[in-house]
Formats: sequence, structure tokens, C-alpha cells
Amino acid sequence: MELRRRVRIRNTSGLHARPCHAVASAALESRSELRVTCGPLEVDGRSILELMTLKACCDSTLELVARGPDAEELMVRLVELIESGFEEVY
Repeated sequence: MELRRRVRIRNTSGLHARPCHAVASAALESRSELRVTCGPLEVDGRSILELMTLKACCDSTLELVARGPDAEELMVRLVELIESGFEEVY
């Protein structure tokens, strides 16, 4: 199964180390592959360092693509995490 979803970064600090860790950790706990795109860059969602190269700031749009047996569960978890502002929204 493949799912695609666009989400907006809401936290004022953007996709810095802690949010990247949260995304990568969720992806690593899943059996599905995760690709994340921001602008022209696409990276492996299981890699904190690759996610940080996106330099996604507040109001940036990410495209998430999850492929695999538990893609739906992974996507729900990631969308909730990102839309919550990684619990950093001020």
C-alpha cells in the first residue's frame, strides 16, 4: 500500500533536530518505507540527518509518502505529530 499526504510545519522552530528525531523514530518503528519531500529535496524519513537537510521552516509543506504493510498507521501517526507542532506550538 502507498499513501501520500501533504502537511504544513506548524511549530515556529521548523524541522530541527528534535522533530527530525520524532519523525525518524516513528518511521523506524514501522515496517513501511517513508520518503519526505520539501521543495525540490526528497529524503529517507528514517534518517534524522537526511531530514535535517530539508531545512523545513515554519509554514513549509512536507509531502509524506509511506509504502508498506503498515503505511496507514505510520501516516496517521506522522500527520498527528506534525499537525500538533511537535508539541512546540507557542
